[in-house]
Amino acid sequence: MGIMEIIGIAGSVSLLSGWRLYLCVFATGLAMRLEALPVPEHLASLGVLENPWVMGIALLGALAEFFADKVMWLDSVWDTVHTLVRPVGGALLALAIVDPSDPAMQVIAFMLGGGASFLAHGGKASARAVVNTSPEPVSNALVSSGEDIATVGLLWLAYEYPVVAAGIAVVLLVLMIALLLWARRIIKRVFFRTPNVQG
Repeated sequence: MGIMEIIGIAGSVSLLSGWRLYLCVFATGLAMRLEALPVPEHLASLGVLENPWVMGIALLGALAEFFADKVMWLDSVWDTVHTLVRPVGGALLALAIVDPSDPAMQVIAFMLGGGASFLAHGGKASARAVVNTSPEPVSNALVSSGEDIATVGLLWLAYEYPVVAAGIAVVLLVLMIALLLWARRIIKRVFFRTPNVQG
């Protein structure tokens, strides 16, 4: 793989980790164990993801997140608890993807991976806080299910087609920024309404 493909995969995985860290770890480990994901020699450090203990803990985390994320307001509590966990996890995944013989690239991957994951986490948490203001509980489950499907699909796409992974990362980045701006506008409108002054 070339440098652009590696950066694209690292960026995509980091951004997706901001949504579903445990699912990203488990799905990647499972794909490797089933030999559906061929790992180049310089990415051998990713082999730790197919360790049964790592996969087991990631699966438990993914299941807990799957159910917690469907319950109104519990999802926001879960997101708050994971404000530090997801960016660190995304940074470590990005670090594992780049060539370990290049320290400069590792530092860059760690910083950008953590930043991308934090941005994705912020976009997700902000959007879900807005969804939680809806009086009915169905929208919460629908949005969460959409995130599950999108994470699995985009993760598969990034690993299966490394050439388009950079494009996926850019699209995700734009989506996260749009979510943050949208959530900020809605929250400002709901919680900081200016009172009508009648003359």
